Amino acid sequence: MSHSLIHSFTHSLIDQMNLPATLHYTKDHEWIRVEGDVAYVGITDHAQKELGDIVYVDIDTLDKDVAQHAVFGTVEAVKTVSDLFSPITGTVLEINSQLADAPETVNSDPYGDGWMVKISITKPEELKELLTAEAYGELVGA
Repeated sequence: MSHSLIHSFTHSLIDQMNLPATLHYTKDHEWIRVEGDVAYVGITDHAQKELGDIVYVDIDTLDKDVAQHAVFGTVEAVKTVSDLFSPITGTVLEINSQLADAPETVNSDPYGDGWMVKISITKPEELKELLTAEAYGELVGA
């Protein structure tokens, strides 16, 4: 198989898994979308499927500094509670208030309206440590 065929095949698998190529990912199943000097963070489609129906999102780190890999909140599904880890160091500028009344949005639109926090980017160099869509896809078996 030629390199371009393999590349096309890999990208079609990534698209099937719902892994937007414009995002960065962590081994802990968070995604991050960079917009200038801020970033939006949520959990991946793979993570929400593994968790099942999300019933509560608990984030109490508004206006607090969080270190890369530190817990910034939890997500509760019917049968489990899972910590949420920050992909980068920064200050939590905003929490998605929509999730208080509609936590299931994380299931239905994990990369859009289901975002969890908006964080300032304190150490942009940390972005280089994150996974591409292709690398994350390999991690989760795409």
